[in-house]
Amino acid sequence: MNVVRGAARGTAGLVLGAVTAVVELAWVVVAVPMLALPATRPWSVRGTRWLAETDRVRVNRCLGGAIPPGPAGGRSLAYVAAHAVVGGLGGAVLVLVGVWVVVSRRALSGGSGTRAGMSWYDPITWTAFGLLVLFLAAQALIGLAALERRLAEWGLAPSDREMLRSRVQQLSRTRTEVLEAVDDERRRIERDLHDGVQQRLVALGMLLGRAERLGDPGAAAPLFRQAREESRRALEELREVAWRIYPVALDDGGLPAALESLAEGSSVPIVLDLDLPVRPGPAVETAAYFVVCEAVTNALKHSRAGRVEVGVSRSGGVLLVRVADDGVGGARADGRGLSGLARRVAAHDGRFELDSPVGGPTTLRAELPCA
Repeated sequence: MNVVRGAARGTAGLVLGAVTAVVELAWVVVAVPMLALPATRPWSVRGTRWLAETDRVRVNRCLGGAIPPGPAGGRSLAYVAAHAVVGGLGGAVLVLVGVWVVVSRRALSGGSGTRAGMSWYDPITWTAFGLLVLFLAAQALIGLAALERRLAEWGLAPSDREMLRSRVQQLSRTRTEVLEAVDDERRRIERDLHDGVQQRLVALGMLLGRAERLGDPGAAAPLFRQAREESRRALEELREVAWRIYPVALDDGGLPAALESLAEGSSVPIVLDLDLPVRPGPAVETAAYFVVCEAVTNALKHSRAGRVEVGVSRSGGVLLVRVADDGVGGARADGRGLSGLARRVAAHDGRFELDSPVGGPTTLRAELPCA
């Protein structure tokens, strides 16, 4: 069934290629003179790129290609001209097969005069010859499909220089995003220390000052108890800030231990599904932990979730992270917390996806290379 479906899809791709070949041939005749005039040159370039992109989609969807999107530079017009010839060959093969089918049908199902002039072995000969023609046509179409894929790889795929330029731009953008994420993290730590630990320490100093001014140990005892409670809370908040900077459990027990500690301290149930037969590197573990931590924090603060599911697994050289909650949804990838996660994942050449329709549920996925 899959073979039949693939053959039908490939044939449809060649038929579409034959149709576009006619359009491309006409366009080449028009576009080449347009390139000579500065006023019409942009129209020629845009039209050529549109035809090339249309062919890229056709080759990928119908002929099993894997051509990445991207500018093909000055090869677009050369590709369109070359495909006008290759697509025309595919159309010619299809037309010949169609002509053979029509002629054979008329010969075998003609009038009584035609049948009277035929020997008993003529239908067998026509059938055998027809099967041979179909076999040769199928081989020709398979070869043309492979030729179209190779032609598309040459004319539509970005060149090594273009890929290098794109890679440099991506690394520059990622570097900027990492620096922004580091600055955001510093501001968050400063805010946590200022609004939390610092306020506790100020309150502690005020309590000790009041107790000192009383001068009566009995009257000052309640103040000392409050001061001891404030010191305990300040220590807890300081530990929490330090944990958010880098959890010590990652060094001791790895990512599973850190996520188990996160689940134990959560106010809503967190279901963990961990499949890590081989421990990833420290940098990937840290990135995966903060992806889960920020996603859980976002679910608790904004989505009013009652249950969170966390899945972490390793498939080949990729660490897959999935966090899903049953909250109200509506999360935005460009929000402060999630945009920071996207930058953190991009810094590792990973992929970040967010699916959060209004009404929920919210599902966050991240892929982190860890080979």
